[in-house]
Amino acid sequence: MTEQSLRATCTKKSLRVMLLSSLLGLQACVSPSALDYAVIGYDQATSDILSELLLLNIARAHQHQPLHFTGVSNIAATFNFQFNAGATPAVTGPTGSLITPIFGGSVSENPTISIVPMEGEEFTKRLLTPFQESKLTMLLRQGADVDLILRLLAGELRIENDHQDRVYNNKPSDKDGYRLFRQVVSHLSSIQDRNALFVEPLLFDANWELAADALPPERLVELQKTFKVVYDAENRQLKLSKRVTGHIILTNYDPQSLSNEERIKLNEEADNGASNDVMVDIRSGYPGGEVPIHGFFRLRSFYSIVNFIGRDIKDEPEFNVDKDPRSPFVSENPIHTLEVLVSESKPDDVDMSVKYGGLHYAIKPEVGYQWNRESFRLLHQIFQMTMTELSQQGAPEITISK
Repeated sequence: MTEQSLRATCTKKSLRVMLLSSLLGLQACVSPSALDYAVIGYDQATSDILSELLLLNIARAHQHQPLHFTGVSNIAATFNFQFNAGATPAVTGPTGSLITPIFGGSVSENPTISIVPMEGEEFTKRLLTPFQESKLTMLLRQGADVDLILRLLAGELRIENDHQDRVYNNKPSDKDGYRLFRQVVSHLSSIQDRNALFVEPLLFDANWELAADALPPERLVELQKTFKVVYDAENRQLKLSKRVTGHIILTNYDPQSLSNEERIKLNEEADNGASNDVMVDIRSGYPGGEVPIHGFFRLRSFYSIVNFIGRDIKDEPEFNVDKDPRSPFVSENPIHTLEVLVSESKPDDVDMSVKYGGLHYAIKPEVGYQWNRESFRLLHQIFQMTMTELSQQGAPEITISK
């Protein structure tokens, strides 16, 4: 092999190594970048869609139109990375044999998005079914404002007076009831501000007595796996006990400080309420005891929450309610649970707006404490807490391929 051919062979090998290294480096650089962009972009788009859907349904409620939600059930994106490389002689004049590499590449995206309208049984479960006590306590234990949560979630407060239930509606058309409801939730907020609001389940020991002769030995062995069993030889009885987790209760004291009998009595009282009732028991002698409260908050459905906000715009506007004179200072007590701006032209200086029925709707911006932002964020979270599996058999799923 001549010196010239050897030099050419080495040059070709070096070129291949250089091309391969460059291609791998280019692919490693482009692939993660495209993936990061897509994941973040789809996440932001999905979140924005849900926020606009919530605001759109508030607009529908304001205009007395049916509520309707559509969910994104699946996003499948296929990425196609194409790279090419080549080489061309460099312009070096009459002498020399330098080679210049040429690189190229492209990235194409092919997303398929499936959306499912919420209807039928799913619509009933997610929008029309009242919330249970576990949802309320989950939000409260995350540190959300108790007055904001109850103004959204609770439809009424029921207090027993002279063996009769008095109902105080969270509804501005019931002026006296609405006024007392607002004063109660403001007072609970003052207790929360003092870090004295307990949101705890009632834990108690349930006891039973059985005749010892009534149980065969194998049955007794099974009971001992679940219950604490004590044999009373004098009366020939078996005393069974078990720790029970009862209903959630809002208090200004530690429920465990009560006797076992008192906790059982409170739980039996809570058993008599509806499945969407949450007991509140504020006693004198503890922080916040200047306004004793004993009753139930009745939680409403998500459909009722959105209607409540929509009707506040015009049909049934909320009004100012001062705190109870016995309550201490309350940091936040705005007129509206969630104030929505409505205008004929698109508003400025808002994060988001939707147009419906010839009107523009947006969350009203604020200065200082962002009550409206927190309220809308909480509404978003409450809707997510109603989430079920979107892809349901028989639902008219719509697939959009870009």
